[in-house]
Amino acid sequence: MLFALVAFAQPTKLGKTIDYSNPREYRIAGITVTGAAFTDVQAVKLFSGLQVGDRINIPGDEITKAVKTLWDQQLFADIAIYAAETRGEDIYLVIDVEEMPRLSKYSFTGIKRSERENLKEKISLMRGKIVNENLLANTKAKILDYYIDKGHYDVQVEMETVVDPLVENSVSLVMKINQGPRVKIDHINFIGVEKLKEAKLRRSFKETKQKRWWRVFKSSKFIDQNYEDDKKNILAKYNKAGYRDAIITGDSIYKTGVGRIGIDITVDEGNKFYFRNITFSGNTKYRSTQLDSILKIKSGDIYNLENLETRLFMNQKGVDVNSLYQDDGYLMFQAIPVELLVENDSIDIEIRIVEGKQFRIGKVKVTGNTKTNDHVIYREIITRPGDLFSRTDIIRTQRELARLNYFNPEAFQINPTQNPENGTVDIEYVVEEKPSDQIELSGGWGGGRVVGTLGLSFTNFSLKKMFKKGAWTPIPSGDGQQLSIRAQTNGSFFQSYNFSFTEPWLGGKKPNSLSFGLWRSIQSNGQKRIIDGEPNPLRQELVINGGSIGLGQRWKRPDDWFLMYASLSYQHFTLQNFQTFFSFSDGKSNNLALSWSLQRNSVSDPIFPTWGSNIKFTAKLTPPYSLFNSKDYENATEQERFKWVEYHKWKFTASWYTPLTRSSEENPRRLVLNANMGLGMLGMYNKSVGLSPFERYYLGGVFLSGFLLDGREIVNLRGYDDLSVTYPSPNSGSPAIAKYSVELRYPLSTNPSATIYALTFLEAGRTWSDVRDFNPFDVKRSGGVGLRIYLPMFGLLGLDYGWRFDDIPEAPTMARGQFHFSIGMNLGEL
Repeated sequence: MLFALVAFAQPTKLGKTIDYSNPREYRIAGITVTGAAFTDVQAVKLFSGLQVGDRINIPGDEITKAVKTLWDQQLFADIAIYAAETRGEDIYLVIDVEEMPRLSKYSFTGIKRSERENLKEKISLMRGKIVNENLLANTKAKILDYYIDKGHYDVQVEMETVVDPLVENSVSLVMKINQGPRVKIDHINFIGVEKLKEAKLRRSFKETKQKRWWRVFKSSKFIDQNYEDDKKNILAKYNKAGYRDAIITGDSIYKTGVGRIGIDITVDEGNKFYFRNITFSGNTKYRSTQLDSILKIKSGDIYNLENLETRLFMNQKGVDVNSLYQDDGYLMFQAIPVELLVENDSIDIEIRIVEGKQFRIGKVKVTGNTKTNDHVIYREIITRPGDLFSRTDIIRTQRELARLNYFNPEAFQINPTQNPENGTVDIEYVVEEKPSDQIELSGGWGGGRVVGTLGLSFTNFSLKKMFKKGAWTPIPSGDGQQLSIRAQTNGSFFQSYNFSFTEPWLGGKKPNSLSFGLWRSIQSNGQKRIIDGEPNPLRQELVINGGSIGLGQRWKRPDDWFLMYASLSYQHFTLQNFQTFFSFSDGKSNNLALSWSLQRNSVSDPIFPTWGSNIKFTAKLTPPYSLFNSKDYENATEQERFKWVEYHKWKFTASWYTPLTRSSEENPRRLVLNANMGLGMLGMYNKSVGLSPFERYYLGGVFLSGFLLDGREIVNLRGYDDLSVTYPSPNSGSPAIAKYSVELRYPLSTNPSATIYALTFLEAGRTWSDVRDFNPFDVKRSGGVGLRIYLPMFGLLGLDYGWRFDDIPEAPTMARGQFHFSIGMNLGEL
C-alpha cells in the first residue's frame, strides 16, 4: 500500500534542527519540487495549497493538509514534504514526490480475439494514462459488467501490472480473464400464486426465460436489469386480471449447479376487483352517453386499468376518447381517471375531462428532404392550414409519406408547436431520405435455359429535369415519377425489352395517375432469320409486341383508402413454325383487353405492415368479337378462332394484417398475423370459340420463370413442385383457382436499409380445369418456415422451406419437403 511521509528532521543551514516539541510559526520563503519528471512542477505546488509568503505552524495542520491534497490527485505513489533550510522565521520547503507509473500498453489473456476487440471499445484505455488504483478498479468493473451483461456471472478478472523496461516510469497492464460458464436459468418458481397459472406468469417475462431445449429465439441467460423489468410484468399481468393490490413480497436467486441458477418469487395476490360506476365530469362537447359508447366498460367488468387507459387514449386504431377530441381540434384535451370509492370488491371511477380550447392548424412545413421536391411531399399531406387539428389526419399523413418509400420510417418525426395566443398549432414533418431506386440483376429458368435479367427501377424520377444542367446526379429525381427499364435474354433463343413510366399526380392537383408501358419479346429456336438473303425455313419464332396505358384515381368515398385503376392493353403475336404455347404454329393473334380494378389499401407500411388490410377486385375483358360477326367458329381453324382472342377474367384478393403483440420501444418489433385469400376465374363468351389459351392460372412451388409470354398468372404454393397443382396439366393452365394462406411474421431487423423478418406459414390452394367444378374447400395444403430480407437496391428476397400435407397423384416421386427461393414483393401471388 502506498503512503506519504512528512518529515522535518533535515538540519538547517545554521546547523540547528526543528524542535517538534515546541511548535513555531514560520513564513514560507521558498518551495522546491523534486521527483516530478512528467508532472508539471507548478501544478504540484498549486495542488499542495502552499504558497510563498504563507505563514504556517510546524508542526501543524497545514503540511498534513498539503500532503492529503496531493495524495487525492492520484498522481503519486509516495509524497514527502520536509524543510531544506530555515533562516530565522523563514523556511524553505521541499516537496518530494514519486510519480505513479504510466500505461505503455495493455493486453488480455484467456479470451477470444473478437472479445478483445469488444473489450477495447468498452474500457477505452489509452497509452500514457496514469496507472493508479482508481484506473485499475474502474477497468476491472467495466470488464465484469461486460461479461455479467452476457450472462457470465462467475467471471473472474485479475489485473497485473508489469514494469516496462523500454519506457521510463511505465508499466504494461495484463488483464487475465476467466469468463466462466454463462449462467442459465434452471427454473422460475412462484410462491403464493393461486389465482393465476404459473405458466402464464412465466410467459409474461419478456427476457427472463427458463432453459428449455425447444427455446431457440429467446436466451435463458440471467441479466439483472431485464429481470427487474420483467418483475413489473408480473404485476401488470395481475392488474390486468383485476388484482390491483398484488405485490411481490420477496424473491431469491440461488445456484442450482455449474452455470445454473434458480429463481423463487413470492407474490401476495390480494383480492380481485370489479368496475362499478363510471361517471364523466367536465365534458361539454360530447354527452356522457356518447363517451360511454366509446369506453365500452360496464358495471361488473373486471377492474383492468390498462383496458381503461386504452379506451381513453391509447387505442392503436384510434377508437378512443382522446382521439375523439383531438380529431376535433382539442389538442390540450386530458382525461384523468380517479378512483372515487373502493367498497368491498367494487370500485367507482370518475373520469375528469379537461377539454381545453380548439386549435386550428397554422403553418405546415417539411424539413429533411434533400432529394424529393417539396410539392411531392405536400400533396400527400392531409393536414392543411386552417383546418381543425386532427390526430388521425397526422397519423394518416405519416402513413402516406411512408408509403412513398422515399423516407426512413424510423427517423420520421412530427413536431407540433402550439400558439395559444391565436389558437393555432404549427406542424413540422421531419423526414430523412433513404435509397428507393432498385437494380435487378438476376437469373431465372425458362424454356429449358438460364435467363439473365438486368433491370433499373427509378421510383422518384423527374422527367422535367432530364434536360436541366446538373440534374443528373446520377439521374434526375425528386418529382415522384416512376421509370422502369428491363431487359432479359438467354442469348439467341430469347430476348425481351420492357419500358414503363408512371406519373402519380397527373396535372399536379389531384392524385390521378397516368401510366404507360411498351414491350417487345422474341423467342426462337436459335436459328438465323435470314440465310443467303432468303428466309430461313428452319427458324421457329414467336414475336410479341405490346403496349398499355392506364389511369388511376384515388377516391374519397366511401373513404379515402379506395383506389381505382383502369387500363387498356394490346398484344400482337406473330408465329412462325412455333408450337410451344399455341394451338396453331403459323399466323397472327391479337389480344386487346380492358382492365378495371377497385382496391382498398390501408396497410401501415409497404415493406413490413403491422396493421391494415388490402382488398382488391379486378376484372379484365376483351370485346366479344364472336357475338358481333357471323363467322362459323364450329368449322373455323385455330388461327381464325384466336386471331382476336376473347375472354373475361375475374379476380378477388384480400390480405389482413393484425398485430398480436404490443411494444413501447422506439423501434417496435411486433408479432404480426397476415391472412390472405385469393379467387380467380377465366370465362368465355362463346362455347364455339372455346376458352382462351391466354390469361390462365398456374399453381405450385415458387416459379422463377425468366419470361412469361401469354399473360399467365403463376401463383406460389410452397412445399410443392413448380406448377404441379395446375389442372388439367402444367402445360395448359387452368381457368379457376383458389388460394389461402396464413403467415406469422416477426421482424429481426427494422432497419430500412436491411429489413429482415422471419415467418411461419400455413397455406392451401387448388386449380380446376372447369369453372363448374370449382370447390373452394377442395384444396392442397402445406406449411413451413421462411425468411425475408428487403434491400432497397434489390427488393425483397425470400427463402422458405415448405412441407406438403397432400399428395399429387400425377407426381408420385415429389419430395415431401423442399426449399424455395423468391424475388420480389408480389411475385407468385394472385
